[in-house]
Amino acid sequence: MLLEIKNLNAGIENKLILNDLNLTINKGETHVLMGPNGAGKSSLGNTLMGNPTYKVQSGKILFNDTDITEESTDKRAKCGMFMSFQNPLEIPGISLETFIRSSIQQKTGEHVKLFHFQKELKACMELLNMDPSYAKRDLNVGFSGGERKKSEILQLLMLKPEFAILDETDSGLDVDAVRVVSKGIKEYKEKYNGSLLIITHSTKILESLDVDYTHVLVKGHIVKTGDGSLIQEINNNGFEQFIPKDCE
Repeated sequence: MLLEIKNLNAGIENKLILNDLNLTINKGETHVLMGPNGAGKSSLGNTLMGNPTYKVQSGKILFNDTDITEESTDKRAKCGMFMSFQNPLEIPGISLETFIRSSIQQKTGEHVKLFHFQKELKACMELLNMDPSYAKRDLNVGFSGGERKKSEILQLLMLKPEFAILDETDSGLDVDAVRVVSKGIKEYKEKYNGSLLIITHSTKILESLDVDYTHVLVKGHIVKTGDGSLIQEINNNGFEQFIPKDCE
């Protein structure tokens, strides 16, 4: 067991968003989280990563058998957690290369050898069809939507976390960009056997991945769990079939 969420209730200020949520993710598993708009999918990702905007009212989050419910975001990252965002922010004044190298040093506590780092960075950028000049550019500044998402997956490949939350990584991407991003995620899975929680509305990004579990979230509560075949059922029939009558 890698991640265990026990009876989690969380929200923003006095608004409860996640409602008695339970979820277990084992090492090497790929989980997909789907649901209608406003279901709380991104809120779950932010709560797991310790975003201070989201307050846990009750319940626990365990990672590698350690209670991290009250831990800060940076400590969760050092433990092996990672999250990519729907809309990655611009950070002027620090290059993509410097940001990644500094993140690796913060995570490992060890000096990163420049030659080895740059060699690995170049290989990962080639895998993602990224122009090598982007490594020297300020993080996400002037990047297209597709390049920002590739930048997030580049960070995933370089940081090699045990567990990654991918929040709408495929949103706003054209078919070619989705294919490249999906290739990077598959590389992460095959090379590092990491665990994934993929939050998505689309299924294109999942086509090259073996999905272990699919969860349907409605009003902050998981109302249905199945295997990868549940994704096709949702594509065919939507979410309405899974919404309890008292939630309508």
